[in-house]
Amino acid sequence: MTSTLRRLIFLGGALVLVGCQSAAPGSDQKFSSIDPGETIRFVGTEPFWGGQVQGRTLTYSTPENIEGQRIAVERFAGNHGLGFSGTLNGRPFDMTVTQGECSDGMSDQLFPFTVTLRIGDEVRNGCAHTDSRPVEGPAQP
Repeated sequence: MTSTLRRLIFLGGALVLVGCQSAAPGSDQKFSSIDPGETIRFVGTEPFWGGQVQGRTLTYSTPENIEGQRIAVERFAGNHGLGFSGTLNGRPFDMTVTQGECSDGMSDQLFPFTVTLRIGDEVRNGCAHTDSRPVEGPAQP
């Protein structure tokens, strides 16, 4: 199976599963909770990772690379989420952002979006927010 086909299956499957949670039968309305001009900030733990998406550019950071690595991504909207697809260090990079309360497990903050990230064959889960849909709870020190 080619990496492109695996990527499409992963992103399609992630968005279909999320769509099953609250989609009305026959609904074909595309996800519109995040405007294309907004910056999406995302974070995950174990291992620690994070970054942001602005337009067609995604910056992915880790404790080993705090400045982050910028990659070009394609954005597409599914029924109940967004997908971002690109390549990081020669490996497929696929991320879905879906609406739903999320905790990073490290703070008392609640994020309005969940993130599923796949780099190559590794899958990670995290949280995200935007300026129009900020994090709720105490400010980070």
